[in-house]
Amino acid sequence: MKRRQLLLAAASAAAFGQSGSPDYFAIVNAAIHPVSGPAVGSGTLLVRNGLIEAVGANLPVPAGAWTIEGKGLHVYPGLIDALSHWGLPAARPSAAGGAGRRRTPDDGPANVQFPEEGGPEERPSNTSWLKASELVQPNDANLIAARNAGYATAVVFPSAGIFAGQGTALNLGGGRVGDMVVGGPAGLYLTMAAVRSSGAGFPGSLMGSFAYIRQIYLDARHYKLAKAMYAENPRGLPRPSYDRALEGVLEAPRILLPANRRVEMERMIHFAQELKVPYLLYGGVESWRSAGILKAANAPLLVSLRWPQRDREADPEAVDSLRTLETRELAPSGPSALEKAGVPFAFYSGGIERPADIRKAVRRAVDAGLSNEGALRAMTLHAARMYGLHDRLGSLEAGKIANLFVTDGDWLAEKTAVKMVFIDGRKWEPSAGRPE
Repeated sequence: MKRRQLLLAAASAAAFGQSGSPDYFAIVNAAIHPVSGPAVGSGTLLVRNGLIEAVGANLPVPAGAWTIEGKGLHVYPGLIDALSHWGLPAARPSAAGGAGRRRTPDDGPANVQFPEEGGPEERPSNTSWLKASELVQPNDANLIAARNAGYATAVVFPSAGIFAGQGTALNLGGGRVGDMVVGGPAGLYLTMAAVRSSGAGFPGSLMGSFAYIRQIYLDARHYKLAKAMYAENPRGLPRPSYDRALEGVLEAPRILLPANRRVEMERMIHFAQELKVPYLLYGGVESWRSAGILKAANAPLLVSLRWPQRDREADPEAVDSLRTLETRELAPSGPSALEKAGVPFAFYSGGIERPADIRKAVRRAVDAGLSNEGALRAMTLHAARMYGLHDRLGSLEAGKIANLFVTDGDWLAEKTAVKMVFIDGRKWEPSAGRPE
């Protein structure tokens, strides 16, 4: 009897890590939605040491694996916010004072003030060296709320200035930033913000912002060439000055460019081609009328889930234009048009902070014609693919990171509840916001 108790204790110790979450477990008899393949009506998902070991029907549960009964439950890949500011502090105060609200990708152009300290590395409106991984606050309430709703990953970006900074893909289950980083840099977040300064105030317009970005990339290419020449044969050559702003530009694997209206999408596609850098467009308000040009350019798009609506503080007597009314009505149909045209796209929260509101926004796109499967892919596998992370995230496949969530019904149904969330194989209790 004593020997049996020792064996059971050893098996339990092997199955559970120091956090109390199972390191080796199987969810059995559940409806599994891999995203990368057909759903399994009643299957088994096996996880070992934070990675998915096997997925399928009629899989035997190995000895030593902890069993979680999944009858009546659904298992999905962890959701991904493809462009987020969750976990980052609010925007810093301007030179004129004030607390500074956290900006979102859909706030549009804004005036941003930067200190003028001199030197080439102090380029106005360029903080390309900033990394989200160095700014994120792991216990931010938005991160916890998102995780409880089934989000496992967010690609987080700084947002102030024209060259705002480098994004980082973060798993939302770590207590330390080092445990959260999945991949980075994810890209360089660009806006078309105007700049106020005590000097000339350049760039102070949209065209000025284009000229500023164009000049930065010309400078970056020259800087890269000068460094290469010096590294090859430094004797007799002046040493190039270190420029952290240009270092950040060169480090980025892609840039993110704002584009909501059709004309903006055309403009940004041509601009990115001129700069000769990989790019993602973000915004997509008029994607319902732009699917053709996006398809022709094979332009990937991040679609904001913050659908346009009338400003609550707007003059109630003001009459909106027909185009404005049309855009509000048809914006949620954009993802359906993209899906039918075969345009690569993914969803992002767009400044929506309540997960319940995000789910409502996704349902609006589904009600407007987007397939349920297409909506799920836009928040999982397609989002991972945008950043080259689809080899580790976005679907339930052997060898990938065990990011998943478990519900008691269809993931988009209004009354469906998230029962469990697993991030890096760690089980989280949504009601408590902490690992079991």
